[in-house]
Order: sequence, then structure tokens, then C-alpha cells
Amino acid sequence: MERYDRHSATQEYPHPFIHEVKMTTAQRIRGIILGSVLFPVRILLASLLFLIMWPIARLRLAGLSEEERSRPVKGWRRWLFHSVILSLSRAVFFCLGYFWVKVKGRKADLKEAPVLVVAPHSSFLDMLVLCPTELATVVSRSENASLPVIGALLEFNQSVLVSRKDPESRKKAVAQVRERLTSNGYWPQMLMFPEGTTTNGSVLIKFKPGAFLAGVPVQPVLLHYPNKLDTVRWTYKGTTWLEALWHTTSQLYTNVTVEFLPVYNPSQEEKNDPNLYADNVQKLMAKALGVPATDYVMDGRVPVSKLGGLSLPVESPARKTLSLLQRSLGAGNVEAALGRMIDRCQTGAQGSARASVDELADILGLTDRKAAVTICGLYYFKDEVVDLRQICLSVAALSGLFSFKSVLHTAFTLFDREGRGSLSAEELSDLMGALLGVPQRNTAELYTQASNQGQLTEERLLQVLTTHPTYQRVANEFMQCDNAGAHLANGKAENNNGSMQNGNGSIHYNKKFD
Repeated sequence: MERYDRHSATQEYPHPFIHEVKMTTAQRIRGIILGSVLFPVRILLASLLFLIMWPIARLRLAGLSEEERSRPVKGWRRWLFHSVILSLSRAVFFCLGYFWVKVKGRKADLKEAPVLVVAPHSSFLDMLVLCPTELATVVSRSENASLPVIGALLEFNQSVLVSRKDPESRKKAVAQVRERLTSNGYWPQMLMFPEGTTTNGSVLIKFKPGAFLAGVPVQPVLLHYPNKLDTVRWTYKGTTWLEALWHTTSQLYTNVTVEFLPVYNPSQEEKNDPNLYADNVQKLMAKALGVPATDYVMDGRVPVSKLGGLSLPVESPARKTLSLLQRSLGAGNVEAALGRMIDRCQTGAQGSARASVDELADILGLTDRKAAVTICGLYYFKDEVVDLRQICLSVAALSGLFSFKSVLHTAFTLFDREGRGSLSAEELSDLMGALLGVPQRNTAELYTQASNQGQLTEERLLQVLTTHPTYQRVANEFMQCDNAGAHLANGKAENNNGSMQNGNGSIHYNKKFD
């Protein structure tokens, strides 16, 4: 079977979830000198302005009933308090060093485009875009409503609040957004960051469909930070939010350009398919920025790329675990450790597939508990226990010690809970999550391809994963070893011909490692 190199396949796209501020020694010294003066002064001034905004923001809805609060604010409450908060908001960013905000293009009015979609999303400092958009309504996490000042400003903005952990809250938020966008001017213009998380700006990650569900025209808005030092960005890894704030306020000033592109009117096909609509707007904005449009997305708190509905980890937890085990146990002992995990999972006892940190360390033979803690942190770790199937199957697939067929057989056996010889849609999600090392929430497409009359057999799943153009890529790029991961006890690279499986095809570790 043809092999794909995952790294070469994605090499044309930079990693969008890591950013480090790159400075010369002279720039660092200059930043320390200026920052020691500018940082405290600017933060103090911005904090004072926020404290002034706090009671004013509360006054806008003061005395209104819940029913009145559920409608857009009109009349004197709007024009009086809106202009004051807008001026104070601009003053906050002025204090932080945003002396000039260059605006290109024309902002569409409410009737032309009920929603503005802004990208790339780089940092919490992107909220500056609310000033040239006249404090358009936003969508925010419901947890933010309890924060001092921020909660008052969200109330003032009449923001749509959503809890990511509560499915009912998400449904309610979707209904609210749809209602507002189709209100024909009754509700104010909305503003959304369709990427849903911050990136380093080198690419546009996949747009979430929320802004496009209503099928109304949108106006794309581009954010540019044309500065010598790229200090603003705050990403999943690398520069922290505090470092981004320090580096930005340590500059004499920060340039920003807000560019309004022409309104995008969706076709009937795009109205019927919000994901298609989102993808086409993403491509248009990426072209205007001169960067690639990619399928990267932040799934929960894990950066992934999407392929065939599956979430493929940008940073494979299995690859990191394999490397850690090779350092801690020695390459020749990894196979035996994987075997012990499989034995634990196959005992059949209730909860046998789950283990605490200490149990994992004991099973793997790790003398350093910190190594076990690190491994647990790489996987979905809930209630102080980790699913051993996720660790052993994802690592086994990458290790080069076993054939893919044997790994899949063992995985199928472990997740076929009732021994029917067939998997349900939920069991398939769990199996693919274990093989890839990250939870899978959308395996419907794979289930449709692999099942026959509601039956998903091991043979049929193997066939789809090894012959279907899309899923063959998944199997080869994300569930096969690379040269760095193929080891035997004697240090020689092990081929992937299945020599490490027993008679029934399941994973079988060499008895000399017992």
C-alpha cells in the first residue's frame, strides 16, 4: 500500500496554532527599557477607563424588565450610552498604543449585511475592531458574563451568550443568532470571528458555520497588523496572553488596519449549505490576505485538521508518547509495555480499560511518575483516569512494531462490546478516537461508507480505511509509523508486514520482553 508522509503533505501550510515573538538582542533590550515605563502606565490608564465604563455600561439596561432586555435597546438609552462607551473604548486602545486605526473600504449598513465576519483572529486585542464597526453585537462565552467589567460590557452590548459545555445553550444561541440576523434591521449588526480561536495569521483555519446559518449576506472584514514586530498574537502554544500584552504595550505604538471587503451575497446553494457558504467566504478572505485557506480547526482544546469528517491531531499525542516511552523505557521495551496495556484492556473486568496515573506508571513500568502524568495529559484525562485503549492503540499504530491490520483487529475486538462482530456508530467513534488519539465527534460519513445495511464489520472497515481515497490518507498519514518510530529490541527497523501478530491477527508482543 502506498505510503504518505504527513509532514510533506502539510509542509506548504505553516502551523497556525504556535507563535513566538522573534526579537533581536537590541529589540529585547529596547523592549525592556520602554516596557518598564510604558507597560505600567498604559495598563493603569486602561484599567481606570474600564472602571469608568463599568457603571455606565450597567446604566444602559438599568430598570428594564427581562422582557424589555430581550429586545434591542432603542431611543435615548441607545444614543446616549452608546456614544459614551464607544468613545471610552477607543480611548482604552489609544492608551495601549493604538494611536491610529487605518480603515480601508466602506462598512456596509445593517440592511446590506446583517453580520460582519472578521479574520484572521489573532488575539483578545482584536476587540479593537468593535470601534470602527460601532460596537456591533458579538457572541461570547456565557462564563464571561460573570467577569468584572467584561460582564457589564457584554450586557451593554446585548451579546449572545453561549456555554460550550451545554448542548442546550448552543441550540439556544444558534436560534438567537438566526433570529437576529433575519430580523430585517430590528436587531443591530452582528460581528463574529468565524475561525473561533486565535492563530498566528499565517493561514486561515476552517470557518465555523455559525455566522452563515441564516443564509443572509455577510461583509468580510480583514485585520492587518503591519508592524516590524508581530507582538499582538496569542495562540494555543508559544506566546502567552500576558507576554502579548507586555510586548505590545512596550512598543511606542502599534499599527492596525481594518479592511472592509465588498458584501458577499450567497447563492441559493450556499444558503442551503452553511458549511459551503463558510468555506467559500474563507477562500475569498484568504485570497485577499494572500494566505492559504486550510481545514485546521480547534476541536475543544485540541488543534486538528479535518478530513472526511475526522479530526486529525496537528500534534499527535501518540507520537509524543512513543518518543517519551522510548526515552524512559528504552526502544526495546516499548513493545512489552504496549502488550501489558492490551492485556489489561482484555481482562474483561469492569472499567479495566481505565487507569489512574499511578496505575499507568505501574503497567508501563515507569519509575518516573512525571512521565505517566505527561502521558495522561496528552490524552482525554477525566476524573483522574485515562482510557488505556487510546494510549496503546494510537501508539501501537505508529510504533512500526505491528501491522495496521493487526492493530485494527485488536481495536475492533476491544470496542465490539457485545461481541456481535459489528460496531454501532458510537462504537466506531470511540474506536477511531482511540486510533487517532483524539476524540472523534463526526464519524457519520465514515460509518456510511463502511457499513452495509446497518452492519459495520471489521473486514469492511479495513477495506474502507485501506482503499477509500480519503480514508486511505487518514490511515497512512496518521495511523502508520514513520522511520523515527520503527524500532526493535536490537535497534533494527521493523517492517510493517504484520510479523508481530498472533494467529488470530491481534496484537501480540514478543515473549522475550515478558
